[in-house]
Amino acid sequence: MALYAEGAFGTIPELYVRPEYRTNGLGLRLVSQAKFFGASRGWTRLEVTTPPLPQFDRTLAFYEREGFAISGGSKLKVSL
Repeated sequence: MALYAEGAFGTIPELYVRPEYRTNGLGLRLVSQAKFFGASRGWTRLEVTTPPLPQFDRTLAFYEREGFAISGGSKLKVSL
């Protein structure tokens, strides 16, 4: 639950589909099931993360086609 999301929400921190399965709709089915799961539990949103690198442009385009919008923010990390 988060104030910025106005309630409960879900995240997909990483979704990887093997290259040989990428053109048969498997990613679409997985994301659709995640949306259905979240909606059935009253989530207000579903978030995904994609690195802001050129090699992930196709991934970003996929999520945008599925209704996801860039929401801003940055992921930060520190090595220990």
